[in-house]
Amino acid sequence: MSQPSILPVIHLTHNVIVKSPGLPPMLYKVRELAEELEMPERTLRDWLICGAPHTRDRFGHIWINGQEFAAWVKSHRMEKNAMRMQKGEAYCFRCKQKVNPSNLVPHRVVGRLVLMTGKCPKCGSQVQRGARDD
Repeated sequence: MSQPSILPVIHLTHNVIVKSPGLPPMLYKVRELAEELEMPERTLRDWLICGAPHTRDRFGHIWINGQEFAAWVKSHRMEKNAMRMQKGEAYCFRCKQKVNPSNLVPHRVVGRLVLMTGKCPKCGSQVQRGARDD
């Protein structure tokens, strides 16, 4: 019985996010695109497994269209508003997600910055959040 394949997590680097919109509509080999985006070739090959657009010619060579790849990168970017936390939310590093901690209380004040601490409702670990005192 074969093991289920585990697909790698897509973590877009700053270079890829910044440089991919400028890619021309030409076909790149994997090595060429990796050099253009200043990223490891292995990472790019993992993204191809995860669904990044590419084609193979009759000899089995992989070709990546620059504009199609840029559109794929854009579709996998996290929205800025999705990263922002609402009032009363904090990030739990153990659960790796936003949570609404119980009993979030101010811990320390530095100027207008307030450091608040609370407990994660899922795992019980301590979470902290910095917020401006408006």
